[in-house]
Amino acid sequence: MAAHIGRRLRKGATSGVVMAAAVAALAASQAPEMTPPATDNTGGDQAIGAGDTTSPSGHGSVTGDSPYYTDLPPLNPPNLPGASTKLPLTTGPAEAGIPASVYSAYKRAELSIRSTDPGCNLPWQLLAGIGKVESGQARGGRVDANGTASPPILGPALNGNGFALITDTDGGAYDGDTKLDRAVGPMQFIPSTWATWGQDANSDGKKDPNNIYDAAQAAGLYLCANDRNLALKADLDQAILSYNRSREYLNTVLSWVAFYERGTHQIPDGTGVLPVGRSDNGTRGNGPHPTTPLPTVPTTPTPTPGTQKPKPPAENRPGTVKPPTVPTKPPVTPPVTPPALPAVAKVARLAIVANEKPTTTTGSAFTGLPRVAALDASGKPVPGVNIRFEIVGATDTRFGAGGTTATVTTGSSGLATSPALRAGEKTGTFTVRATVVGRTLRAADFAATVTERRADTLTRLAGDPLSATTGTSFAQKVQVKATDKGALAPGVRVTAVIVTSKTSTEESADGPSFKRADGTTVRTVTLVTGTDGLLTFESGDLLAGDKAGTYYVRLTAPGGGTTFIDLTVGAPATTNPDPTPTPEPTPTPSGSTTPEATSSPSASPSA
Repeated sequence: MAAHIGRRLRKGATSGVVMAAAVAALAASQAPEMTPPATDNTGGDQAIGAGDTTSPSGHGSVTGDSPYYTDLPPLNPPNLPGASTKLPLTTGPAEAGIPASVYSAYKRAELSIRSTDPGCNLPWQLLAGIGKVESGQARGGRVDANGTASPPILGPALNGNGFALITDTDGGAYDGDTKLDRAVGPMQFIPSTWATWGQDANSDGKKDPNNIYDAAQAAGLYLCANDRNLALKADLDQAILSYNRSREYLNTVLSWVAFYERGTHQIPDGTGVLPVGRSDNGTRGNGPHPTTPLPTVPTTPTPTPGTQKPKPPAENRPGTVKPPTVPTKPPVTPPVTPPALPAVAKVARLAIVANEKPTTTTGSAFTGLPRVAALDASGKPVPGVNIRFEIVGATDTRFGAGGTTATVTTGSSGLATSPALRAGEKTGTFTVRATVVGRTLRAADFAATVTERRADTLTRLAGDPLSATTGTSFAQKVQVKATDKGALAPGVRVTAVIVTSKTSTEESADGPSFKRADGTTVRTVTLVTGTDGLLTFESGDLLAGDKAGTYYVRLTAPGGGTTFIDLTVGAPATTNPDPTPTPEPTPTPSGSTTPEATSSPSASPSA
């Protein structure tokens, strides 16, 4: 097959020199944020227009434009147009065989994505084409029973030598390299792209780029991103170019897709045929990539003129009795169970089961939690489906872990109940929304309400009214107990207003006031009962003001609790000053005590 690479990749490439240039060009594509391919690299990749390079993840490509396999399908593939449409189950050209686990992963990814994004029209053959080009179908299906490549598949270090330069983004978690990134796994994801698109398609609790099921699912979602319809040629080309920015890569993948669309069959894991080389020919990065040589056909040596013809084997000489030929059985491919339809694809609707309108009071937990059932088209429950609960609206209510979203998996009865919900201090209504993860089905909405904590009774614990004189503060301590249906009511917001009578609804314009922490005074405050349900007015909390009189603190709570605290403000006590001494009277000669009269001019009588 290697002899055909030059002709198949580029018409007119007839010499070894041109072939070497073609292979080198295949490795020269770069990530867009790095060094773009030159526009004049004739004989190599042509510059790719901006319309070809859209990448859903923001990276230049899934693979970091790392090298890839370049062998194309054989020139005489099975099931050519006009040929027989019946492809043997276990026989046929080796290149048409796809390892069983790898084939199952592609088919499962196609079914899953077609159920969640039917408009993408993802064909499994596209995944097979990319998988062939990127890793030779996971190195010919060398995966364990769980579908994980063994040993792991690592591309060369992306050090900028002929391809993208990408410094480490995962701390070596996926590729074992703490300095540079490498493409990882059967579908050759670079770690930063896997961090965004990684999937757990085999439900083992891990998102592993070396697992063919996880990698195939992630690749399918990546190719379908940006609302692509892969049934359209333009969208299909753009999807492949977003995977690896190379026009030759696009042509190579499309060739394999067409090849697999004409026919294929399953072969046992580990028996797949690998291409004979990579586009880097093992000369860069981390050295040669493990390959399996193509089968060779034994040839009969051609005698050189003048030399003796080789003797036939002893068993073919005249008079020799040939041993009986023992028939050999053709290899048997173990049956592969068709991939099961993912549970999420079976869900037809999400039904509200209980607690459609959960309520609670501020600072309290909701006792009735939202509950839904995932049902199929016949109304039967679907277990194993991920349900996402989300708090929507202006509220400080949170799930038990402190977040606004939580995911719950339906049990055997298809039911999923929201995690614990606790209200904050904000009252009002909001929505708890339940949706099926991976589907666009109609959501199940729960109308949740948070109201104020209630107290139907407020009771004064001390008997005497508070009293003070103008210009001072009330020195007595007083407590008020809040209860609701006989139980202590902690956390209740109580409004306290100073009024002039028990029938007044307006706060007093003068007289006593509340002293705030910053030293300012007000006549209306909101207080909160403690964990014991008590409100406490300490000495100095209430100022008497400068006007004597009788006043009241009216206390009211949500739920109807009301009480009054009597306030008496008196004037300061006053004392009379010493009286002015009266002068003793002057005695008269006769001993009279009558004071001496003050002379004054006499009015002249009128004439």
